Amino acid sequence: MKIGMQTWGSHGDIRPFLALAEGLQVAGHDVTLFITCFDSGTYAHVTSANGVKIKLIASPVVNLAEAEKIAELVYTIRDPMKQIATILERGFAPVEDQMFLAAQQLSKDNDVLIGHFFMYPLHIAAEKEQKPYVSVVLANVVVPSDYSNPLGFNALGKWGHRLIWWLTKVSINRVILHFPNRLRRQLGMPPVQDLMTQVWLSPSLTLQAVSPQFCPRQPDWPSSVEVCGFLDTPNLSMEGTLPGALNNFLCAGDAPVYMTFGSWMPQDFVNQTATLHLLTQAAKLAGCRAIIQSPSWQECGFKSNEEVLFVSAAPHHLIFPHCSAIVHHGGAGTTQSATLAGKPSIVVAHLSEQEHWGRELHRLGIGGKFSKRRSLTARQLAGQIRYLRDNPGFAHTAEKIATAMKQENGVAEAVKVIEQRFMA
Repeated sequence: MKIGMQTWGSHGDIRPFLALAEGLQVAGHDVTLFITCFDSGTYAHVTSANGVKIKLIASPVVNLAEAEKIAELVYTIRDPMKQIATILERGFAPVEDQMFLAAQQLSKDNDVLIGHFFMYPLHIAAEKEQKPYVSVVLANVVVPSDYSNPLGFNALGKWGHRLIWWLTKVSINRVILHFPNRLRRQLGMPPVQDLMTQVWLSPSLTLQAVSPQFCPRQPDWPSSVEVCGFLDTPNLSMEGTLPGALNNFLCAGDAPVYMTFGSWMPQDFVNQTATLHLLTQAAKLAGCRAIIQSPSWQECGFKSNEEVLFVSAAPHHLIFPHCSAIVHHGGAGTTQSATLAGKPSIVVAHLSEQEHWGRELHRLGIGGKFSKRRSLTARQLAGQIRYLRDNPGFAHTAEKIATAMKQENGVAEAVKVIEQRFMA
């Protein structure tokens, strides 16, 4: 098949699509992937080892200074729906026209379209061309069910779950539904009534790209929804290499705690320095050694020693197994890597979606209660590190879940499902 794919976002939104594109290409399909990176030009020179045609569209959407302003604004918003709306308004809408033009070309040139669940321009373009569309969901908070709910309160009964889903839909539609409907009106297409079930999900196929360890298939989900598992890929060049000083650092003492806020680490020196002070102080108060990831730690005046090793970037799937626990922002990709490595997590959430992953890790018994970045102190973070260290059950449970996850292959499962649906 000729398959057109499109995604938008930061590294955690792009990496799974690179993985799936490569898997489909290896399986014999002709794949084109369009990428719109929100916050960096990291993917300007990305290439495919297997011949996937990769093209950047309007990337980066904003420069680093503007990304910092958006992040600071989002921190101040307590309503999770308004958080999403702000990100879409500032980081998606400005390049919607360019992404839609690209989506129209993809829809004309390909047999099947696959998009990030936020990628309504591709969904609309596929509908206009009457081509099958596959939605890829990267968090298990999108598919309504009587057996679960997006807040993680799973002892409420069917009516309780239905009420929470209804309230969630009302809130989402109130602040976000106008985005796709604005484009539909411009094209003379009828508006949709519900963002979650008519835009984020696809009646042809929705891939829940989350491990079954987090997201077992619910009995009332439609047959169009399939849980394929995390879409993982070998280390990408922009993820760095193992630091040369790692072996010496590991041999010098106990297994360290790895600390990373990923793309949510401040880029400006003032805020990045403040964050580095918080993390190093937390490690000192907790009495633990640490590896701290920060893109400009040297420029911020920090130096590695026997207790703290600073790295600009590192491949998580290679470095996490050497650590005792992972402090992270709760991104879907970092959550996956920490869990695959069999390590307990401490989530410091910057967004509502990251709070979801914090709740999930806590529910599974492989993470303490998440913290919010806006109110985090070094003393609080140190207390959470000590809590994980003093309760070895977290590490034991993490190892068991990692063993199960290593038997999964999200890319292979996704390729199989796509072929079954559209090649029959």
